[in-house]
Amino acid sequence: MLTGLKDVTVGRLPGKLNGQEFVIQECENCNIYVLDHSATITIDDCVNCRIVLGPVKGSVFFRNCKDIKCVVACQQFRTRDCKKMDVFLCCTTQPIIESSTGMKFGCFQYYYPELAFHFKDAGLSIFNNNWSNIHDFTPVSGENNWSLLPEDSKVLDFVPAPDPESDFKSVRISTEAARSIVPLTKGGRRKDSEESCLFVFFAGEYTAANARKLIDETKEVSMKPEDAKRVFQNSADDLVEWISKGYRLTVVQSGIRQDENRAHPVLKKSGGF
Repeated sequence: MLTGLKDVTVGRLPGKLNGQEFVIQECENCNIYVLDHSATITIDDCVNCRIVLGPVKGSVFFRNCKDIKCVVACQQFRTRDCKKMDVFLCCTTQPIIESSTGMKFGCFQYYYPELAFHFKDAGLSIFNNNWSNIHDFTPVSGENNWSLLPEDSKVLDFVPAPDPESDFKSVRISTEAARSIVPLTKGGRRKDSEESCLFVFFAGEYTAANARKLIDETKEVSMKPEDAKRVFQNSADDLVEWISKGYRLTVVQSGIRQDENRAHPVLKKSGGF
């Protein structure tokens, strides 16, 4: 429990909670870093705080809080009687707000060395993220109690890195989107393209790592008939035929592990596959 604190940097280092429940209450103008996995976390009556919560197996519940900026990963996210919160969120289920106003949401962007293990220990998937699918339990006609943060929002502009003189100086934290454990997604924002591809990975030891690597390192290259012949050689005839019918050959390249998880050429046509 953290209670009644003001103007301090506090929290828990990796390995200190190990799946226990945790409570934060009546804190003001604090930087709070809970860098471990936990069962549930409740945050009550806090004002003007910056909060980072490592993966939570169950629920994170904010009650009667105001002016909060936070990074949260959890199974269930709820707020009640809260005002002005900026939340970088990874949530397995649909986030719920109740009697809350001025709520803004962005996609989780965070890294510290133990975070991937903490996601696993909490039973959370880095790929199942409903951060923008907000349910307002108490909507007001003609008003919107929540919105999405600007797409270019940076965690560091909302939640600072720990002070070098604090107890968290030894933890290698990064808020860069490229290093985030959770892939950065657009959520409910308009997509750059209506086209999509389905990738299937067989379950195995490296499944999550391969899927993440595919997201991070995939490059898309469009090919002409002569390119297809040069790359695929004896296997190019069928591909060239499809290209001649108006399909665009797009080769997805990625250096992922294990033979069963190879990327293959993808044929696309405007407006669909």
